[in-house]
Amino acid sequence: MANEKVEFQVYNSMTRQKEVFIPKEPGKVKMYVCGVTSYDYSHIGHARAYVAFDLLYRYLKYLGYEVVYVRNFTDVDDKIIRRANELGEDPTALSGRYCQEFLKDMDDLQCLQPTHQPRVTEHMEQIKEMIAKIMANGCAYTINGDVYFSVDSFPEYGRLSGRKLEDNRAGERVEVDSRKKNPADFALWKSAKPGEPSWESPWGPGRPGWHIECSAMSAHYLTHSFDIHGGGMDLTFPHHENEIAQSCAACRESNISYWMHNGFVNIDDEKMSKSLGNFFTIREVTRLYHPLALRYFLLGNHYRSPVNYSISQIEIASESVFYIYQTLLDSEEALSAFQQGTETAKNAKGRVTPQAQECINKLCNELKTKLSDDLHTPTILNAALQEALKLMNSCLTILKKKQQKQQHLSASLSLTELLKEVKAVLDVLGLLAGSTCAEVLQQFKERALKRAELTEEDVLHAIEERALARKNKDFARSDQIRTDLAAKGISLMDITGTTETAWRPCVRSIQEQPAAPAQPKKSAAAVQEQPVAPSQQKQPSAAPQQEQPTTAPAQQDHPTVPPQ
Repeated sequence: MANEKVEFQVYNSMTRQKEVFIPKEPGKVKMYVCGVTSYDYSHIGHARAYVAFDLLYRYLKYLGYEVVYVRNFTDVDDKIIRRANELGEDPTALSGRYCQEFLKDMDDLQCLQPTHQPRVTEHMEQIKEMIAKIMANGCAYTINGDVYFSVDSFPEYGRLSGRKLEDNRAGERVEVDSRKKNPADFALWKSAKPGEPSWESPWGPGRPGWHIECSAMSAHYLTHSFDIHGGGMDLTFPHHENEIAQSCAACRESNISYWMHNGFVNIDDEKMSKSLGNFFTIREVTRLYHPLALRYFLLGNHYRSPVNYSISQIEIASESVFYIYQTLLDSEEALSAFQQGTETAKNAKGRVTPQAQECINKLCNELKTKLSDDLHTPTILNAALQEALKLMNSCLTILKKKQQKQQHLSASLSLTELLKEVKAVLDVLGLLAGSTCAEVLQQFKERALKRAELTEEDVLHAIEERALARKNKDFARSDQIRTDLAAKGISLMDITGTTETAWRPCVRSIQEQPAAPAQPKKSAAAVQEQPVAPSQQKQPSAAPQQEQPTTAPAQQDHPTVPPQ
């Protein structure tokens, strides 16, 4: 890919507008993203956030920046202590276990490892030092071993969220405590309670409040002045608002150039929440759908827009990624066979076709133009990338036909360059797997079988039964076998020029998708890898089905309609 200069713009939540990204230090970027509280398996809302900021991380590196990316773990918190007590487990052991589960989910989703992944329990000294500075500057007070930040000491409180102090009534997202000077005051240090982990401090034994940890750890790794602070939109208030207040109270020079926030995840057009019983973990989704399908689905929506998760949408995403990898595999195999079978291919002079070169240029330019416009991924996935894949399949068709050597050579060179560019784009988007294309496709097929509650032997037996029905001209039976499998997400394809039939995953018909309502997520003690709850949303009729790279699914088996 050509590395031309681009003007990268991001939406700054602080100024509520898109701004040209200018790092504090030329060529270097420092970014901090709020991590998970590790008391349970991470949910698809977490996937939304960390895929979005992984894309930002990847694109900054693609643009040539040296990036220091910090993402923390909250490994001591009320939720962790409560869950550990429910399970009769040590809080430190429980949080450590779920930190590892989170890292596995991130690895599955192809999120690059951040530069630093600090944990709260390993940074108590930095946290206590920051609290001491805040107190020395007259912005906090103690009550019986608790330390509270005084929001009245920070006149600019509310500038990120746009909320006014008088709007922050007691009981609304802030702890109710009659001892506080202002109901909006928040805890910097919590005094120790029986049976809870605690650390010694100048104010007595206790543990940090939630908000102070990110201020302390970001300052430790990035200084008080850095480029990007990110997280979910739900963190704008109170978490990020409180971070700004306490960071500025500790250091007047504290400054973050760009605040970035990703949008919410809805489930079947309803906000995802435990109370509605539509709360799904990443692990629950990736048990039945390939992690690349989930990543593709998330990137198919702009990171700031709300995204609606449904079975029909994840199945469409799954089919799209399968199509991509089938095209990549077919291209690799065709180019390998062409180069081995044609001695002149290595030495003959040929040119990439004008159509292919135009497609390559468009894909490269679209990647830069759209990602530089506040990471606008949908257009890349739905337009430029699809055009490139379609042209790759056209080149494959030429290579399979009897053509003049020059035509074959031109198709081969075009396919080679298209393949290279498509892989480069997929790499920037985090959609290029470390496994081979064949391995990825097999993983997709294994999950399709799991969704259909079938084994591969079951499918092969059905293919044999269908072949026998066709031989006996029992086309109604052969049609029914195909229809039944398609309803379960298994598509049969009769390979042109042979008597063979292959199968691939496909989008299940809405009638075959489970009709039971979503079940509430269980506690960590009981939750394992549960199936994804069903969708009540109809599959969008406007969503085009992807063109199959090798063979299109055959038509009905009635003799008046010839198989494709």
